[in-house]
Amino acid sequence: MPEPVIVPSYWLSRMDAVTWLRTLPDASVDLVTTDPPYESLEKHRAVGTTTRLTHSKSSSNDWFTVFPNARFLELFVEVHRVLKKNSHFYLFCDQETAFAAKPIAEQVGFKFWKPLVWHKLAIGMGYHYRSTYEFILFFEKGKRKLADLGISDVIAEKRIRSGYPTEKPVRVNEVLISQSSLPGECVVDPFMGTASAGVAALRLGRSFWGNDVSEKALQIAEERLAQTGGTACAQAPFPQRSLAW
Repeated sequence: MPEPVIVPSYWLSRMDAVTWLRTLPDASVDLVTTDPPYESLEKHRAVGTTTRLTHSKSSSNDWFTVFPNARFLELFVEVHRVLKKNSHFYLFCDQETAFAAKPIAEQVGFKFWKPLVWHKLAIGMGYHYRSTYEFILFFEKGKRKLADLGISDVIAEKRIRSGYPTEKPVRVNEVLISQSSLPGECVVDPFMGTASAGVAALRLGRSFWGNDVSEKALQIAEERLAQTGGTACAQAPFPQRSLAW
């Protein structure tokens, strides 16, 4: 008799990322991969070395809300708490943010392995050596073996053009999710944007919990995930923790 087909589920929320993580149970998540709107983007925007941070062709809303480096400690404390023992955490960031984030993540208990490189296959904006890549910091809680030790630390994939601001290619997250989770496990992104990580998770048979402060991002994410074929959860798929503490 054939095994029943299990359709992966997704649950989306709209609130501050740290506040949302605080509602999740301890050790309830198998993998976190996320891309916060780090504060150095404001500096790049001020000197004209990055674009589409206030408005984009696909969205006229003022979506850009900086997550300051000063909040990394509370963010990483919650990420560490919600992750199960022997799990991984991936943080997309630029070179400047990497220097701020790494020691804080280590302070809360993560082991830092190395920065992965997302090679965008095209030159970007800038004044001093124009950028063609972005870092993905690779952290570990406990000890978990990667699925394939032969995968390179450089992931080459074209950047998304004319999409939602800072949108990541689904394939980049497919590499991370394939390496650090199994079918049926739960992937979380507290800064999901339009849910590229969620699309990757569902395609690979994982469930997805995502959050973002932007209403427009949430609308697009819901459409994308529904089209991917996952089952939406109307409410949290677990008893939420009380925030009255």
